[in-house]
Amino acid sequence: MLAGFRQYGNFPLPARADMNDVLAALAREAGWTVEADGTTYRSAIAGPVPSSAPFPTRSIGSPVSAGSLKNSSVKSSLDCQAPVLMIDECLSPTSLDSVVVAERDPKSDRYRNPGAVNSLDCVEADQLMQDVHPGGNDDDFSGTPYIPVYSTLPTGVVNSYCQLVDPEAVRQQLRHLKSLNVDGVVVDCWWGIVEGWSQQKYTWAGYRDLFNIIREFKMKSQVVLAFHECGASGSGDVPISLPKWVLEVGKDNQDIFFTDRGGRRNTECISWGVDRERVLCGRTGIEVYFDFMRSFRTEFDDLFAEGLISGIEVGLGASGELKFPSFSERMGWRYPGIGEFQCYDRYLQQSLRRAAKGRGHAFWARGPDNAGHYNSQPHETGFFCERGDYDSYYGRFFLHWYAQTLVAHADAVLSLAALVFEETLLIVKIPAVFWWYRTASHAAELTAGFHNPTNQDGYSPLFDALKKHSAVVKFVCPGAPREGDGAAADAEGLSWQVLNAAWDRGLTVAGQNSARGHDLESLRRMLETAKPRSDPDRRHFGFFVYQQPSTFAQRELSLSELLHFVKNMHGELAPSLTLASTIACPTSCAKPEIFFIIIIIIIVILLPLHC
Repeated sequence: MLAGFRQYGNFPLPARADMNDVLAALAREAGWTVEADGTTYRSAIAGPVPSSAPFPTRSIGSPVSAGSLKNSSVKSSLDCQAPVLMIDECLSPTSLDSVVVAERDPKSDRYRNPGAVNSLDCVEADQLMQDVHPGGNDDDFSGTPYIPVYSTLPTGVVNSYCQLVDPEAVRQQLRHLKSLNVDGVVVDCWWGIVEGWSQQKYTWAGYRDLFNIIREFKMKSQVVLAFHECGASGSGDVPISLPKWVLEVGKDNQDIFFTDRGGRRNTECISWGVDRERVLCGRTGIEVYFDFMRSFRTEFDDLFAEGLISGIEVGLGASGELKFPSFSERMGWRYPGIGEFQCYDRYLQQSLRRAAKGRGHAFWARGPDNAGHYNSQPHETGFFCERGDYDSYYGRFFLHWYAQTLVAHADAVLSLAALVFEETLLIVKIPAVFWWYRTASHAAELTAGFHNPTNQDGYSPLFDALKKHSAVVKFVCPGAPREGDGAAADAEGLSWQVLNAAWDRGLTVAGQNSARGHDLESLRRMLETAKPRSDPDRRHFGFFVYQQPSTFAQRELSLSELLHFVKNMHGELAPSLTLASTIACPTSCAKPEIFFIIIIIIIVILLPLHC
């Protein structure tokens, strides 16, 4: 219900709204004045109505009923003989000015309503949808704001020796993307390739050749500085490990890697616990990142001067996303498991002990022992279940420390990135952890490092830190929902919270499709997320990154649909997404009879011209 009010009613409800917030917003929309203490009266009246007159309430026991209000004066006023404001059940939020005042008949103990609203005038849900989407064409985004679209390049274009594998194949793909009016490309610069063999020995030759080809096509580039490994989740991408010298250090000191409660090490990226520990051949983690960024900036100074590099995405965790690697498939995790906390390496444990001692509770210097395992569900654990330990004094302390570790890492790395890249746009990739969002604890978000249960806003502190560096929030848009997974998932609710929290702080928001977001329904959802038609402030994405699928067969299908997708992102008139897909790939996407009908139509049109 709250999501419906926000999306279709344009009500500025807070992220954690309750029924009082909803009723206050409805009353203000109807022209009433709502005081801070909840007192409500018509704006035309000089002062509040008498205390015997209650807040507006529905005439039938519904979720928005008098019993759900916290103001104790409401219930008592329902029993009095004073006029009561009644709202017809079929009224929409936009028609609240049609309310009437009903008076109680003292003889029959019923309300008289001389001016009842005709039920035929009520606004139905489908009418609301038509108001939001004029014309009823969900595929038409013509006239909407222009959103630049970037496309990723395949992972294996540069090999482990930093050599460009197939220059002609790169040219062919750029030629195809250029024909689709894609604005630019995203290039992943892998730490494991550039500094792969010896520390502080950077090899950029393959990337130099790649950028020279991109320059030929006069396309913009966004660069991802990837401080994580690739291919760990079995995605089909070319495997790229962390630098060999880092792995050698890890053999002697495994605590440089994130560690779960069972002591298993995750080598997708190095632990944030070593950000300020000189354990990487005499350098701290922050210094290693800084040296890599400075080498890139020096090597490609000419590209920055020409304006060919439009943004730098700084990898801040596993998969390049700002998160703890709490749901790693190599550890056995499978959707929709809650994941596990990744704070059991020596250095993060030292940080936890310092934090507990600072709070005066040294015995809190431990991770929760009842948080389940990677594939547990919230109700199966004592920590994440309803009224579980996550909301105890210890639970709130631990989760705050865990989330603050994530924020501190982002703040430290971005501070140095801002020094290196100066006026260049900095981009931070935020994951969409949408499963178990409809539970009280939001368990999957908690293990990923976002302290976002139902009674806590876990994204605002992070975005406050990103705002200091004017960073762009690149949100990984969820694909089409998985039906019947039993995960209490709410991708739309999470998206709404994250995007609005960022927009409310004046941050630029961008988007990227998820690894499984290549079907037609996912593309439509991403368009609606990028350009919310019902947003009264007309906010939209600053740009969008289209992540191509890994396999060749899927790539052909996706690029044909990309034509329609790009046109809609650009605000141009585009054919129906289904029709565009059918014409572009008839043999693989369309039914045979449709394909033959199209061929016959083309022949009928062209035959007279030929004669």
